[in-house]
Amino acid sequence: MTQDRARLMGGIAAAVLLAGSGGFGIARLTDRPAPSEAAEHHDEASDGVVVLTPQALAAAGILVQPVSSGGMSGEILAQATVTGSPGGQAVLTARAAGAVTRIYKRLGDPVRVGETLAVVESREAAQIAADRSVASAKATLAQRTLAREKSLYEQRVSPRVDYEQAQAEAQAASAEARRAETAAGAAQVTADGHGVLVSSPISGRVTAATATLGAFVQPETELFRIADPQLLQVEAAISGADAPRVAPGDRAVVELPDGRTIEGRVRSITPSLNTETRTATAVLDVPPLGLQPGQSVRARIVPRVTGSSTTIVVPEEAVQSVEGRDVVFVRTATGFKSVPVTVGQRSAGRAEIVAGLAAGQSIAARNAFLLKAELGKGEGGEH
Repeated sequence: MTQDRARLMGGIAAAVLLAGSGGFGIARLTDRPAPSEAAEHHDEASDGVVVLTPQALAAAGILVQPVSSGGMSGEILAQATVTGSPGGQAVLTARAAGAVTRIYKRLGDPVRVGETLAVVESREAAQIAADRSVASAKATLAQRTLAREKSLYEQRVSPRVDYEQAQAEAQAASAEARRAETAAGAAQVTADGHGVLVSSPISGRVTAATATLGAFVQPETELFRIADPQLLQVEAAISGADAPRVAPGDRAVVELPDGRTIEGRVRSITPSLNTETRTATAVLDVPPLGLQPGQSVRARIVPRVTGSSTTIVVPEEAVQSVEGRDVVFVRTATGFKSVPVTVGQRSAGRAEIVAGLAAGQSIAARNAFLLKAELGKGEGGEH
């Protein structure tokens, strides 16, 4: 009987220990944040704040852009192309007919100003070099003759007419020597006189290379094309109806395919329309921030005559719907805050903000839906 009682007491003790252990595990699994933490999270979600580190912002690909005033009706949208500025591109040809014997640069290679890209062996170059040597020798002889005639004239041995004749011949010979030297320099004749150099007048990169080793080329044959990626411009096609509204100095925004924008200014606009496209060309000055020659972009031009509007225009994807309200996410020191806005007209991927935003604020212009999803997670965590 005593043994049975001991066994019973031992079983009860084991059950109590097991129950206490299980209760502790359940408490750990269902552990909730402290009341103060929950209240803080609730306030954050109710305020529409999304805390985001710079690293998370970059990883999410959220593009932040400042907003500025200027109604949609005042904007001119135009397709545009990135091109090299007149001083930022060069076409290289041989200065004399001949065969390509050396090629030093290939497509995409960097080039310094004055650097040689190829050598063309040419009989014309040999003739130019010979003319230079002959002209130089004649100039030297004429100077010696002049010095001798001057000495004889001063000794009253030779008449003045001979001295003056020597002066004229020396001047003519010097002029011919300078002409021959200039011709050789313009042709970029090699030091040995066997060929001409093909060198670049600008620094940049080789964007086209048609030179072939051994090929016979004429002086007008294009061998290389060089472009400086730092000297670019944007050419926008403006419709005939909008062209009279555009003037040099107008603000312009270039929209890249990845969603980024670059601020610029209208430098000039053609006074007449292209006979084929019926458009005028506006040349925009922009910084070379990720632009490439030949790239297609979209330009938004805000003429000064209509740029006084206080209406804000943002990318349409920047406007998100949260709980039935249109909001945009404004950048804060720690992340973003959803701000209710009143949206006006929408067109061509743009939306007018009639109220709720002020010029100078920065917003999430791309991938704003990720912030909306993050905000939804915070609000869902409250329930």
